[in-house]
Amino acid sequence: MLELLILHLVAALVAPLLVHRWGPRACYLLALPPAAAFGWALVRTPDVVDGGAVVETYPWIPQLGLDLSLRMTTLSWLMTLLVGGVGALVLVYSARYFPPGAVGNARFAGVMVAFAGAMLGLVLADDLLLLYVGWELTTVFSYLLIGHSTERRSSRWAAAQALIVTTLGGLAMLVGFIMLGHHAGTYRWSELAERPLPGGGHLVVAVLLILLGALSKSAVLPFTSWLPVAMAAPTPVSAYLHAAAMVKAGVYLLGLLAPVLAVAGPWRPVVVVAGLATMLLGGWAALRQTDLKLLLAHGTVSQLGLLTVVIGVGTADAALAGVAMLLAHALFKAALFLVVGVIDHGAGTRDLRELSGLRRTAPVLTGVAVLAAASMAGLPPLLGFVAKEAVFAAFTDQPLVLAGLVAGTALTVAYSIRFLWGAFATRPGAAPTELGRIGLPLLVPPLLLAVVGLVAGPAAGVLDHLLRPYPELLGSVEEHLALWHGLTPALGLSALAVAGGAALFALRGPLAPALARLRSPVTGQQGYEWITQRFDRAAVDVTSVTQRGSLPQYLGLILIVLAAVPGGALFLTRPWEQPLALWGSPAQPVVLLVISVAALLAVGARRRLTAMLLVGMTGYGTAMLFVLYGAPDLALTQFLVETMTIAIFVLVLRRLPERFSIRPLRRSRWIRRTIGVIVGTTVAGLAVGAAAARQARSISEDFPHLAVEQGHGRNVVNVTLVDIRAWDTLGEVAVLVVAATGVASLIFQQSRTGPRPRRRDSGGEEAFPGRPVWLRGGATLHERHRSIVLEVVTRLISHTAVVFSLYLLFSGHNAPGGGFAGGLVASLALTMRYLAGGRYELVEAAPIGAGTVLGAGLLLTVGSAVVSLLAGGAVLRSTTIDLWLPVIGDFYLVTSLFFDVGVYLVVIGLALDVLRSLGAEVDRHIEAAAGGPAAAGGQGEAR
Repeated sequence: MLELLILHLVAALVAPLLVHRWGPRACYLLALPPAAAFGWALVRTPDVVDGGAVVETYPWIPQLGLDLSLRMTTLSWLMTLLVGGVGALVLVYSARYFPPGAVGNARFAGVMVAFAGAMLGLVLADDLLLLYVGWELTTVFSYLLIGHSTERRSSRWAAAQALIVTTLGGLAMLVGFIMLGHHAGTYRWSELAERPLPGGGHLVVAVLLILLGALSKSAVLPFTSWLPVAMAAPTPVSAYLHAAAMVKAGVYLLGLLAPVLAVAGPWRPVVVVAGLATMLLGGWAALRQTDLKLLLAHGTVSQLGLLTVVIGVGTADAALAGVAMLLAHALFKAALFLVVGVIDHGAGTRDLRELSGLRRTAPVLTGVAVLAAASMAGLPPLLGFVAKEAVFAAFTDQPLVLAGLVAGTALTVAYSIRFLWGAFATRPGAAPTELGRIGLPLLVPPLLLAVVGLVAGPAAGVLDHLLRPYPELLGSVEEHLALWHGLTPALGLSALAVAGGAALFALRGPLAPALARLRSPVTGQQGYEWITQRFDRAAVDVTSVTQRGSLPQYLGLILIVLAAVPGGALFLTRPWEQPLALWGSPAQPVVLLVISVAALLAVGARRRLTAMLLVGMTGYGTAMLFVLYGAPDLALTQFLVETMTIAIFVLVLRRLPERFSIRPLRRSRWIRRTIGVIVGTTVAGLAVGAAAARQARSISEDFPHLAVEQGHGRNVVNVTLVDIRAWDTLGEVAVLVVAATGVASLIFQQSRTGPRPRRRDSGGEEAFPGRPVWLRGGATLHERHRSIVLEVVTRLISHTAVVFSLYLLFSGHNAPGGGFAGGLVASLALTMRYLAGGRYELVEAAPIGAGTVLGAGLLLTVGSAVVSLLAGGAVLRSTTIDLWLPVIGDFYLVTSLFFDVGVYLVVIGLALDVLRSLGAEVDRHIEAAAGGPAAAGGQGEAR
């Protein structure tokens, strides 16, 4: 089975190339994968004929217990035959239907084969989640097929409507699957069917959600509107998706789940009421259509309602009649759609008011249409008659449902006659419609489908034997499929339905005013449009209220929702059971008080610099808490990050007003304080609740052991970053590189690369030639901007800071430090050089471009992962290298050090890019705006 799915995938990928080379004739070759599925199912018939199953299981996501579980039983065997057989015939038909060189041929061929593969995966899936994957793939591919004519607005609208309706239903169904599988302990349907399902309200909700998905996929009320609109698709698409495949997915799901869920709460009432209403309204709507394709579309809606009732009701006799009707419907409806395609292809119209005399100009096509329409009307000896009689026999004990089925069947007979009369009858005074020469590729597929429907009627006994294992899952089957049961009530009801339909057609003239008046005041399409317009209007209203360009308002709304929803749930559940220990030492509440006061004062600060310093106090206070709780690594990193952040804030504040606003903000400040207190309390409560709700043992308990045994280091924090959870660090490094590039691209107006700038004094000459200075770039600063003390201190400690950063880098594996902390220390050294000597001093301190440093760091981190893979180990797996050096003696080197060096370089590169963009480049902008000398030669300092 998996090989068939792979074959469809490969065919879908190469289909555009084949069509570009051979044109639509490539569809002959592309019909082979569906034909192979059909042949494979035929060959495996003995495996399922007695209730057996063909099972294949392949590992997929073992961490989630999810496998590629494929299983073919009687129902899925029948669907495989339909998906493969009809799919192959439709592709053969398409080879002649589409003109060579038409736009979209290649896309159509690839998507059509991909849809066939997705539908095959859907019907063969044993796992409900795997079934959902196939379900949504068919939704996406049907969207592309319905919207084949992209230049037409109607096609785009129809595709979007089908996508929205079926996707929403599919998402609801997924939630139902998850609820069902979670409470049952498995998502594999073959196992669910053998277990007693737990009752309760969750099962009722799960059933309703699953029914929502099934009914939306099969266009059953209230989701009927999308199917008639989808007739904007090419006729081969309608014949396959909307007769034999996609719309059958919902019915197939009902049949799959009915043996277990039919007795669950709302299943039967929903299925019966929605199905009967759909059958009657769809049949009535079909009588009013003048477009042959729309007539068949509304007829399809009607008969999908019939299939929903018969297959979904969950009784053994109805299930047997349902699978027979499922087969009959696919045969005659696909054939009729293909017949309409031939008419449209030859005559250029589908309007039955303009067609005349096709029975004379196209006698073979007329014969095909008569066979298919007779099966649709339920006339003997066709399969449609056998299935219809079995349906009536299955519901003899339910008179109300039976009356609805007979009335719906009478409507089916009426619009079947209307179809034949409208397409093939000769109108008085009208010239016969000429179709021209009909090629075999256009005629053979519908002919085969119609002939199979004719042959299957007399062979009903064979079908009964083949299909019986499925209804036996629901209980003892009393009825059987046969062409002749004798003079039975079902036969009388069948004759009544045929007579009623014929009378309804014969009285079409006098009934025309009634047909025109008897219509719903609001059609399904109007209802859909009204709902979408209301959603659009609501989106505009909500956006106008919430999206006003105010960052404080955005943050306030987000934080209020956080406090209301998770915070409200936390308040109601209160997951902690034991009293909380608020602190472990007297110093902790003191630090906490400092943090709280600084945070409250920061909210009320009017000056930006004051607010930034107060926020910095909260960061340093957090670092002190780390110290008090015995986490020196975290404390060191927090101190360094906070210091670097303050420096960057200072750079940014140069371009912002000194105060936040000149407006009175007393009320808003108190609102912000209140929100801050509530949100802080909520987050603290969530942290405590999460810790108290833990049931499994924490994975971090293994980290100390893993750090020594596998990471070869005693600093658990650093080993976790570069070894145990190196994948996370690698992702974060990539994010840092992207962030640096983004910051620089927002600031730089000129090239970030170029020649190094020459340091010049205010007169334009080389500054102090041959004269020693404390900092080489310091002489370029104006005297008012220079601080000799700062220059001296910077010269004394910047190089020491760089050496200390290297110490942190190399010692971090066994002591506090590491590449991140070391990179921050080196970044602070560069920041000091810039603050003391200006932008020219920054170039002197770091003559290498920031992009080069970032690239080197990223290359080292990724390279260390790849090298370990090339060496035969796992990705990012570290090992030790034993070395010996004079004086030092024996020592070992851990290969994760190279990964840490990469982190070190990325942090330095990020800081360098920030300093050169928010610092040096902003300096140049300021000087240029003031008319200074920066405009002439400043572009190269920010490489």
